Order: sequence, then structure tokens, then C-alpha cells
Amino acid sequence: MSGFQLNAVPVLSRSSLDRAEHLRGDEQALKEGWAQAKLLRMNKRGQVRIADGAVVLEAATTLAEEPAADAVFLGVESETHLWAVHDNDLEGELTDLRAFGATFTLSDRDTGLLSTAIALLNWHRSARYSATDGTPTTATNGGWSRTSEAGHEEFPRTDPAVIVLIHDGGDRVLLARQHTWPQGLFSLLAGFVEAGESLERCVEREMLEEVGVHVREITYLGSQPWPFPRSLMLGFAAVADPDDALTFHDGEIAEAYWFTRAEVREALAAGAWGSGDAQARLLLPGSISIARTIVESWAAAG
Repeated sequence: MSGFQLNAVPVLSRSSLDRAEHLRGDEQALKEGWAQAKLLRMNKRGQVRIADGAVVLEAATTLAEEPAADAVFLGVESETHLWAVHDNDLEGELTDLRAFGATFTLSDRDTGLLSTAIALLNWHRSARYSATDGTPTTATNGGWSRTSEAGHEEFPRTDPAVIVLIHDGGDRVLLARQHTWPQGLFSLLAGFVEAGESLERCVEREMLEEVGVHVREITYLGSQPWPFPRSLMLGFAAVADPDDALTFHDGEIAEAYWFTRAEVREALAAGAWGSGDAQARLLLPGSISIARTIVESWAAAG
């Protein structure tokens, strides 16, 4: 069976957050909503407070009496405005999105809050000066843009990247390990889309660069935000010949092997990396990665 589709929505794509874009530029509405608003505090490591397996939100007025200049408007839940702010003095039980998703079942609301807050707050930290005129910028539109002293408005940046399951059209899949990953941890191959490049061409180029294989029958599967720090992962499947020699041209890949569907199913049954046998030959990514959803879908399709 050469073709397959995702059998589930990737975890970080399940957000139920109402972003309420129409309120971002309405300063009066944001000011009026602040009195009853809820606030998510996040430190520079992307950690937040949790309690009973959920993200802790507190009254926005604990930060200021009016919308703070460094707070970002995330959206609305049951007519209550939701905001986020960087706070490096957080105390209590802390966790980040990766660890949270590995330990607890992420609600659709918390998924949207965390992924949006991480991406948006990190962008503000790196966009203090205009890329157009070099002058200092200030947050505008509820934190969804920054405007320079010269009047240039800039918006949060998102970098598209492809992530690809390469299979042989039958019961084998090609998985790879980066040099920085623990022994046994394998995943799909991925790479950033270059300027002026189509997604399909990026799949062909990146797979050739990373493992030296020519792919065909490229099929789009789905997407997921990946706010580490600001990517959008675009999932694909492609077919390659397992008899082709594997060569690691760009230096990112330490090793790659063709695994059988039976081996992948066994690894999936053992749980995500960090929760199973650290000495296992094949460990797979955690649930919040679209890679996990794609691998699970391929394994089930056989």
C-alpha cells in the first residue's frame, strides 16, 4: 500500500483558540476587556505554571490595571480576553510545551494558548528593532505587530519547513537520527523551504541533501505549527528506492536506516522517547510532533 493519509489531527493543530482578530486593533475594546481578562505567564524558556494537568491562568489585573505594553492578546474564551506575557520570575510547578505534552493530555484550549504564546512572545524578543529602517519598534495591535519610529509595521514571522516520511511503497520506511539526538532516537527528515522554492521542490532537494535519495510520488499530508521558535511544519510522504546508497551530504544526519512496518509498530507500542527502553534500537518522537502522527498513520495503513 503506497498511499496513506493522516488518521488523526496533529496535536498542535487541534487548537480551539478563538483568536478574535477583529479585536486586536480596537484599543478601547481591549482596555474594557482587561478588567476580566486572564493572563498566561511564560518565562524565556517557554515554561508556564501548571496545576491539575492544566495551564494556570491568573487575573490580568495582577500585572497592570490596563493592557500592558509587553503583553500580547491571544484571543477570547467565553467572552473572556486571554493574554500572555514574559515573566522570568515564575515560581511553582513549571513545565514547557514539549514536556507538558509528554506528561499530560493537552486540551485543545491549552494547545492553542501555549503554541501561540511561545511563537508570539519569542518574536517580540527578537524584533525590538525594525528590519526595514533600524529604528526601535513598539508593540501594536494587541501584540500582533510592531511599528517602528519611522512608521513601518512588521508582523510575526513564520518559517515554512517540510517534514517527510520516505517509504518504499511497501512495508519499509526510512528514519534518521541527528548527531545531537540520543542513541536510538529516530524520526522523519525535515528541512526549511528556501526563497523562491515550491514545497515539492524543497522535498526533493532536502531529501537528496540529507540522505542522498531521489524521491518521487510526493504527497501532502497535513500541517502543524511548531513554535520552536516560529516554524510551520508541512507534512509529506514520498517514495524512494531502498537499494539506493545513503549519503549524508549536509552533515546534520548521523545515521539512517530502513525499518520495517513491524519494527515501527513495536516502537510505537513502547511509547515515545523518554518513556520507554532507553537502550531500544528504535525510539520515536513524542506525541506533540507531527512526525509521530505521520509515523502512526503510515504504520496503521498497512
